[in-house]
Amino acid sequence: MSQFSERPLPFDLDEAAPVLIPKGKTPSYMADHRKRLRTRFVQGGAQAMPDYELLELILFRAIPRQDVKPLAHSLMAAFGDFNRVITAPVERLRDFKGIGEAVITEFKIVEAAAQRLARSKVLNKQLISSWDALIDYCHTTMAHRETEQFRVLFLDRKNVLIADEEQAKGTVDHVPVYPREVAKRALELNASALILVHNHPSGDPTPSQADIDMTRQMEAACAALGLTLHDHLIVGKSRELSFKSEGYL
Repeated sequence: MSQFSERPLPFDLDEAAPVLIPKGKTPSYMADHRKRLRTRFVQGGAQAMPDYELLELILFRAIPRQDVKPLAHSLMAAFGDFNRVITAPVERLRDFKGIGEAVITEFKIVEAAAQRLARSKVLNKQLISSWDALIDYCHTTMAHRETEQFRVLFLDRKNVLIADEEQAKGTVDHVPVYPREVAKRALELNASALILVHNHPSGDPTPSQADIDMTRQMEAACAALGLTLHDHLIVGKSRELSFKSEGYL
C-alpha cells in the first residue's frame, strides 16, 4: 500500500457527486487528465502523486467513462486515507454513492496484491532476522481494519514461519482468544514457537489489561507444552507495539 498520505480535503460530499459522460467519444479534457496522471505515475511513481490521484488511477480501470476525481475526493473524505479506502469492508463500499461492483473488485485486487507481496517476504523465512519485513506484513494486513483480528504466526525450530492463521475476529475493541486452542493448533502443526498479533482499530497500540492478561495466559500455556512465545505485537494505525520490547514478556 502507499505509504504517502495527505489530509483529506474539505470537499462537500454533495459537490463530489460523479459526473456522468454521455455515450460516445471520451471528452478530450478527461482523456488528457487521465494521460497526465498515468504519465506522472510512470515517471515518478507513487511519490509523485497525492493519495487521491493514486485512487483515481484505480478508479479509471473500473469506471472508464466518468470523471472520477470528485469520487476519489469523496472517498478520501469519508474514509480518511488511501489505505482505509482500499481496505474498507465490502458492505460499506456497497453503501457508498457512486461505487459499484467493478470498483469494489479493483479495490480488493489491490488489497490482495499488497498483502500477498508483503506475505512473500516473510513466508518460509527466518522471522527473527526478518523482523522489519514481519512488521511491514502485519501493518499491511491489519492496520486499517475496523474490527479487531487476532492472528498467530507459527514457527519451526529454526524460527521459520510455517503458518499464519487467523484465530478470531471481534468487535472494535475486543476479540475472543482461547490459549488452549492456540497451543493445541501449534502442536498439530508441529510448531516450536509462536508470535501473536492483533490490531487496535482505535489506532493506539497501547495494550489493555485484557491484552496483558491474555498474553500471560498464553505464555503459561506455551511453557507447559514446551513452546516458545517470542512476542505479541499490537498493530496500530501508524505504529506497532512489541510486548517483548516493552517488557511485558
